[in-house]
Amino acid sequence: MHLERDVVLLISHSGDYFTIDRVAEAVSKRGAQPFRLDTDKFPTAVQLQANLSNSGSNHTLKYKESSFNTKQVQAVWMRRIWQPDLGKELAPQFQAACSNESLAVLNGFWDSLRTATWVDDLQRISAAENKLRQLRVASEVGLVIPQTLVTNNPQQAREFFHQVNKKMVAKLLRPLSYGMQASSFFMYTSAVKEEDLIDAETLRYCPVVFQEQIPKELELRAVYVNGNLFVGALDASEYAASTQDWRRGTKEVLTWQPYQLPDNLIRCLDGFMARFGLVFGAFDLIKTPSGEYIFLEINPTGEWGMLERDLDYPIASAIADALLAKNPKDNTHF
Repeated sequence: MHLERDVVLLISHSGDYFTIDRVAEAVSKRGAQPFRLDTDKFPTAVQLQANLSNSGSNHTLKYKESSFNTKQVQAVWMRRIWQPDLGKELAPQFQAACSNESLAVLNGFWDSLRTATWVDDLQRISAAENKLRQLRVASEVGLVIPQTLVTNNPQQAREFFHQVNKKMVAKLLRPLSYGMQASSFFMYTSAVKEEDLIDAETLRYCPVVFQEQIPKELELRAVYVNGNLFVGALDASEYAASTQDWRRGTKEVLTWQPYQLPDNLIRCLDGFMARFGLVFGAFDLIKTPSGEYIFLEINPTGEWGMLERDLDYPIASAIADALLAKNPKDNTHF
């Protein structure tokens, strides 16, 4: 079946669920036609064709029983880009090369969609994923950030540990897993003990982000969609005191509650999003027992399904509205 009317391309992977279905449903209700592209299925199950010459270019994509020309695409939702699943038939020595080439072809294919409305543009997502840039911009727009050290020097880590009164956590700059449930191979934000730093020579192989440990009253996930905020709060006393990352609570029933941020904090989040030119972002914040709000990070393609599911927030509808908006703003400056 060749799609004829306005297409909204939903970029994800075959293991994705709930959120992508809700966005597809919201797009359909608005009269557009969603097309789900599972990036892990390219090139084995997705067929892509690009014809380029001095007279112009033409790009088509076929997946399952449907196909479209990229000129028909009105909007693109960037949910996830996944590594290709090449199956077991391809010899192991060719797997890496074929995977890299497939990702390179997809990267070139996105250019054929440059006139579509993106939520969000890949270059802006890439810029916003830089956690150190996030912290700098957050501070510049008025958000409070934790004291932070990034180092591969064990002695500097030990000195910072004492500087923050032995209340320190460690984290990575880049995620190792995505989704509503993390994989087993995932480094969570974890508390650091003094004995952890006795033999910290392995830092020379991989620098680590160290931050002061912030006392928590609430952990907040604030989902920002084109000027709208949907905030969920977790009572930090509901799960183990040793847990520094709420994503660890997979075996516990975490109760999300609706929450309203103060106006001055909302203005700071508006300023942050404007600096990066993002339409969508999932902020992680902490409210301390003294009532102070601390910015931890933003994930420009972050998870929000648990908030729509548990709090009945219309996040999918807000994303669909942003995708089909006629005049998206462009005020990037980071």
